[in-house]
Amino acid sequence: MRRYVAALWLLIGCAAAGGAPQEIDGRATIPDAIVDVAAGPDLGFHAAIEAGVDVQVIEDRQDVTAAEAGLDAGVPDAGVDGGFAEVGLDAPTAPDVATSRTVLRVHYPVGARALSLRGDLAGLSWERGVSLTRVTADVWEWSSDGVARSFEWKPLLDDREWSLGSNYRATPGATLDIYPRFVTRSGRWSRAIPAFRSTVLGNERGVWIYLPPAYDENPTARFPVVYMHDGQNLFNPATAFGGQPWYAQDALNQGADSGAIREAIIVGVENTAERINEYTPTRDAGRMTGGRGELYLRMLVEEVKPLIDRSYRTLPGRADTVLMGSSLGGLISTWAGVRRGDVFGHIGALSPSTWWDDRMLLRESATLRGLATRPLRIYIDSGDAGDSRDGVADTAMLADVVRAAGYRDGADLRYVVQAGATHNEVYWAQRLPGALAFLLGRRDP
Repeated sequence: MRRYVAALWLLIGCAAAGGAPQEIDGRATIPDAIVDVAAGPDLGFHAAIEAGVDVQVIEDRQDVTAAEAGLDAGVPDAGVDGGFAEVGLDAPTAPDVATSRTVLRVHYPVGARALSLRGDLAGLSWERGVSLTRVTADVWEWSSDGVARSFEWKPLLDDREWSLGSNYRATPGATLDIYPRFVTRSGRWSRAIPAFRSTVLGNERGVWIYLPPAYDENPTARFPVVYMHDGQNLFNPATAFGGQPWYAQDALNQGADSGAIREAIIVGVENTAERINEYTPTRDAGRMTGGRGELYLRMLVEEVKPLIDRSYRTLPGRADTVLMGSSLGGLISTWAGVRRGDVFGHIGALSPSTWWDDRMLLRESATLRGLATRPLRIYIDSGDAGDSRDGVADTAMLADVVRAAGYRDGADLRYVVQAGATHNEVYWAQRLPGALAFLLGRRDP
């Protein structure tokens, strides 16, 4: 059995065994708790299998599950076996007063079947469903003028099959549109584009795609997109550096199951022999290399992103577009956020190479303050161990520069230092779920 540092609970801001979160000058630090986890099967990609897709499943994965990581500490959710949540309601401190119409809209292609609703509101029950009204072929609705408090609920197929994942939550007067799944528990990934040719850079590379659990099952849904560098390191031990991938598919599958992370598409753009040059926006005179980062960013914006938006059901706006990477990938991501915040609304920099070219990234990031359009959220992290201490001092300076530009910890900035972590894929994989949770947010609602 593999042993994993229990980093996930802190990164997502939940309580877990092994000590309380610690804050040092605004930095979140991770206690040295260790969790043993039993392996479980990666449950089938039903829609992909039915479509004849060659689905790749990694065996012998022993990851921290969403529940074990403390991603969702709420009440037990209703499951596909027909059970129902035992819901304890807090006594109201003031009389319940309905304000306006509450509308729940479920988007799902049911065919000849029907959708119903169960929940903990007066007039609803976890034991028997209330029929939803069919509005269009794939849209079903429930509404009420009498909702006076927040409540939890879940749709069912034919009042027998629960939607997967955590309970949904509604507040009085809200109109909610949800895109559930009832069958598919895991997303699917592949090297979908073996030879992507860039006219801007004059070379080619592979592009890996992860499609979330609801993608095949629910064709009415559209998804945010996470663009990541070093694509060959994200999913597959056979192609990852040192045989250690980030297991990005596990991070999003578990986040989808708990509701802690929005379902999203991942686009993993492979590196090439020109990695150093392409991931650096300036030439480092001391190293006599670098400086093709602007062309690499143009490739992402002008060639890769338009292709993805044409080929997949994406949410193309900057509010639903993430760019992230590690090391030099963290450097180019942060710089891209400064230069193209109109495209990439959320930036993730894991152990960024802030040292490059006499810390040019600090100077560039200082200009964030004067930008009319800049990233909506920025995630920065590092370890603090190894020969380089994972550049923790430089990364701390980067976080300070971002704060000085007006970003606030816990709001639009997350800065994490993982105690004992060195500069490699093992620790980036451990911190990835927390980074995605901050940048993508929880499933809404």
